[in-house]
Amino acid sequence: MTLPKNRYVQPQSVKEAMDVIQDLFNQYRHASLTNQLLNYHLGLTQRLQSDIYVAALKENNSVELEKLNTMIAAMKTWTKIRTANRPFNGKMKNYQLVSTSHPKFKKHSHKIKGQHNFHASRH
Repeated sequence: MTLPKNRYVQPQSVKEAMDVIQDLFNQYRHASLTNQLLNYHLGLTQRLQSDIYVAALKENNSVELEKLNTMIAAMKTWTKIRTANRPFNGKMKNYQLVSTSHPKFKKHSHKIKGQHNFHASRH
């Protein structure tokens, strides 16, 4: 059995490349830190800073460049947090880090008996 030659994803634009890297980052963000994972992450960060950055400059889109810079900063933040042996409690959404430790409030509502449509909330 032979593997196809083009088995890797070849993004066609800067936005597509950033989406792929964001999805990959969200898959491994909570994994235990190993040398292999750190090298993989640094490789993705290097690709953002070199190939994808040059392509963004060629597209001449200032919004994409700004998003790319925030994404690079987010990737570097993950590296700093994980190499300091601290837990990472976020994910990347819209090319920036978002904290996922929000309190969740459950709202229980019930109808008050009678002829009207009032609802009372019990927290």
